[in-house]
Amino acid sequence: MELLKVKNLGISFGGLRAVDALNLEIEKGQLYGLIGPNGAGKTTVFNMLTGVYKPTDGTIFLEGENITGKKTIEINKHGIARTFQNIRLFHEQSVLDNVKIGLHNKRVYSTFSGIFRLPVYYKVEKEMNEKAMELLEVFDLQNEADVLASNLPYGKQRKLEIARALATDPKLLLLDEPAAGMNPNETKELMDTIRFVRDQFDMTILLIEHDMKLVSGICEELTVLNFGQALAQGETGEVLNDPEVIKAYLGE
Repeated sequence: MELLKVKNLGISFGGLRAVDALNLEIEKGQLYGLIGPNGAGKTTVFNMLTGVYKPTDGTIFLEGENITGKKTIEINKHGIARTFQNIRLFHEQSVLDNVKIGLHNKRVYSTFSGIFRLPVYYKVEKEMNEKAMELLEVFDLQNEADVLASNLPYGKQRKLEIARALATDPKLLLLDEPAAGMNPNETKELMDTIRFVRDQFDMTILLIEHDMKLVSGICEELTVLNFGQALAQGETGEVLNDPEVIKAYLGE
């Protein structure tokens, strides 16, 4: 069974059809790319998958369960986490606390226990600190645990955002232009990180990206959106060599 299945997904904003009749199937463990020119509807798809937007029509299935139209927090608890094109960290909190915020999505002590600092509160906080540090070590951020997120270099902020998303224990990780603003060395390191996350966490990853070197280097299959519709789908090499895809990107 597919981990994610999207059937005839569409959304309209007034008279504008932003996404139309999108079909998408992603197998467990895949590294899948969603690409297309600016304004093609890629981030709109992410917003529907994560409950930011409610689709006008169509259905979204995660492991066979219909999650269409559910609230963002419900979808996150079902197993979808995302990062953003514009980094959204808690900049005035520490690196460690940013990851712990993701872990709080599955906290197991009550508000009462937290207010009165009962033993279960200290037990859970200790476990969360340990888990957060484990995630930071994966991204080589353990030495910056007490640093404010705003003081991290750009590339490390990207890594921290991925670590925080993984803290919610997702089945599907959505990465929205993770290489945006990175230099070639940072992009190469990011490619290695994404592969590592997929293998280490047995993760399924769907990413939006404009860097074709990154896309061709790590994505196994692609869907190309153009004006809200799927222009091409399939194995990465074949899709990137499709004349219609080349035309859409070059505007010829």
